[in-house]
Amino acid sequence: MSLHPVVERVTARIADKSRRTRETYLARVDAARPQGPTRRHLGCGNLAHAFAASGSDKPMLKTGAGGNIGIVTAYNDMLSAHQPMEQYPTLIRMAARNAGGSAQVAGGVPAMCDGVTQGRTGMELSLFSRDTVALSTAVALSHEMFDAALMLGVCDKIVPGLLIGALSFGHLPVIFVPAGPMPSGLPNKEKAAVRQRYAEGKASRDELLEAESASYHGAGTCTFYGTANSNQMLMEVMGLHMPGTAFVNPNTPLRDALTVAATEQALRITHLGDDYRPIGRTVDEKAIVNAMVGLAATGGSTNHALHLVAIARAAGLIIDWDDLDELSQATPLLARVYPNGSADVNHFHTAGGLGFIIRELIDAGLMHADIRCVHGGDLRQQAQAPALDGTSLVWRAPPTQSGDTAIVRGVAEPFDREGGLRRLQGNLGRAVVKISAVAPEHRAIAAPAKVFDSQDALLDAFKAGALGGDFVAVIRGQGPRANGMPELHKLTPTLSVLQDRGQRVALLTDGRMSGASGKVLAAIHVSPETACGGALAKVRDGDPIRIDAEAGVMQADVADAEWAARAPSISDLSGNAHGLGRELFGLMRANVGTAEEGACSLFSNDVADDTLHAHR
Repeated sequence: MSLHPVVERVTARIADKSRRTRETYLARVDAARPQGPTRRHLGCGNLAHAFAASGSDKPMLKTGAGGNIGIVTAYNDMLSAHQPMEQYPTLIRMAARNAGGSAQVAGGVPAMCDGVTQGRTGMELSLFSRDTVALSTAVALSHEMFDAALMLGVCDKIVPGLLIGALSFGHLPVIFVPAGPMPSGLPNKEKAAVRQRYAEGKASRDELLEAESASYHGAGTCTFYGTANSNQMLMEVMGLHMPGTAFVNPNTPLRDALTVAATEQALRITHLGDDYRPIGRTVDEKAIVNAMVGLAATGGSTNHALHLVAIARAAGLIIDWDDLDELSQATPLLARVYPNGSADVNHFHTAGGLGFIIRELIDAGLMHADIRCVHGGDLRQQAQAPALDGTSLVWRAPPTQSGDTAIVRGVAEPFDREGGLRRLQGNLGRAVVKISAVAPEHRAIAAPAKVFDSQDALLDAFKAGALGGDFVAVIRGQGPRANGMPELHKLTPTLSVLQDRGQRVALLTDGRMSGASGKVLAAIHVSPETACGGALAKVRDGDPIRIDAEAGVMQADVADAEWAARAPSISDLSGNAHGLGRELFGLMRANVGTAEEGACSLFSNDVADDTLHAHR
C-alpha cells in the first residue's frame, strides 16, 4: 500500500527542516558506538566499583564478552501503574543470565502521580518532572557499563522523560517495558457522574471517595485513555515495545513472559551482534509521524502535543503543531475509549486494540510500516498479539474484524472522518484542542470572556452563583514559565455541570488540561503564554471570544486599534516560586521553551540549540 499523500508530505517536510540537526545527532550516535563490551573501556578501578556487589554476575562483568543491560526504573509503590515493577529487576537479571548476559539496575528516576497532585500545588512540578526524569536517566546511563537498556515506566511525564534521556544515549538499543492496566473497576462514566454531583453539592465526600476507590482499585495503570495509556500506544507505534505489550494486565504469566522476552531481545540487538538497533536510529521522522497519527487515530492525550515535540527535538528532529494538525485532519478516528467513549482500555484491548488499529492504519497508508522496531521486525509485526502456548510465548496475527464496533472500528467505517487533535490560531496566539470527546454541536463557541487568574478563582465564582449565561472561561498565568503549566482537570466537573444545564461554555488557557480532557471545548497550551506577554494578558471580562475547532480559529473579536493599544495585564506570579519544592525548579521555569517548542527546559545548546534556532 502506498503512503497517504499527507503522511508522505509531512514526513518529507520534517526530514527537510531537520536535515542539519538530524545529521549532527546521528553523527554523535555513530561516534559513541564502542568496540567490544562497553565496560571494557573502563579503567580497572572504575570497573571494580561497578561490579563489586554483583554477586554471581561478577565473573561475566569482569571477564565475559556478553552484553550488560542497564535497567532504568521508575518503580515506586505509590503509583499503581508502577507498583508491579518492584520485582522486575530480579526477573530481568535472571533472564539476562540465562541468555548469556547480565543486567544491573543503573538507576531510579522520580515518578510522580498526576492523579494524586491533580488540583494541588504539587501539580506545578508535574511537567518539569519530565525533564527531571530525563536528567535522571542520563545520570543512570552515564557509567558506561551498558550495551543496552530497559526502561521501566508507564505514566504521564515518565515515559517521555525516559525517552528523552535515552535519546541522549542514542547509540544504545533501548526497549520500554510497561506493567499494563489494572483490571476494570467502576465504569468511568459512573465515576464522572459522581464527580459532577459532588461539584453541585449533591454527593458527599464519602460517596465521592467510594466511587474513586472503586475506579482506581488495584495494581496497574488507570484504565481511562489518558496520558499514561497514550504513552503505551506511542511506544507501540514507534516500535519501542515488544509487540502487543501495552495493555496486558500486570502480575500475570503473560506479562512476565513479555518482560523476559524484552530482556532477551535487548541482548540480541546490541552492537556486539549482527542486528544492532540503536534507539537513535529507531526514533526517526517516520516513527515520529507514526506517533502523531496514532495519537490522532485513537483520540489520545493532549499532553503529547508537548511531549512529542520535546522527544523529536531530543533526536534532532523538528516538528510543530502544524504537522500534528495536518496529520490529524487526514487520520480517521478509530477508537472510542473513555473520555472519548464509555469503554476502558481493557475493553479496547479485548475488542482488537492497538494491533487491529496499527494494521488498519498501515493498510490505509497512514503509518510507516518500514520503521526499525526493537523486536527485530517492522511495524506490521508490531501489530501481532502475544499469547502463551503452554509456557511458550507466541505471537499471532491481529484480528481481521473489530470485536466491538462501539469501541474499535476500521478505516472504512470510522467514528469520525478526522482524528482527535487540532491546532487553533488567531490574534490570541496558537493553541491545541482535543475534539474527539466533544460533540459536534459544542466544537464552536462565540461568547463573552470571564477572566480568572487561577482555577480556584473560577470554582469560587461557581460556588457564588456568578457563572450564569454563555461564556468562555479564560484561565491565564498557567503556562510553563508562570508556574510550570499545571493541568486544570479540576475544572472538568464544574464546566461539565454548566454545559449539562444548557449553557454554552468553553475553556481558554495557557495551561494544560489533562489526558482525560473531556466533553467541554478546551483551547489549551496557548502560546505565547501570559507570563511572556502573550495575548491572553490583553483579554478583559466581557470581550467577545470566538473559538472554532473545526475551522482552527481562536480569536478575540475586539477592534484592531483597541486591541493594539491595550496594555497586557499580568498577575502577580511570586506566589508560585516557593513551597512544596517549587523553589528548586526556578531555573527550569526561567529557561523553559514555549509550549509549541515542547515546554522543555533542557535544550539550550548543541544540536537542540540548532533545532530551536531553525524552528524560530
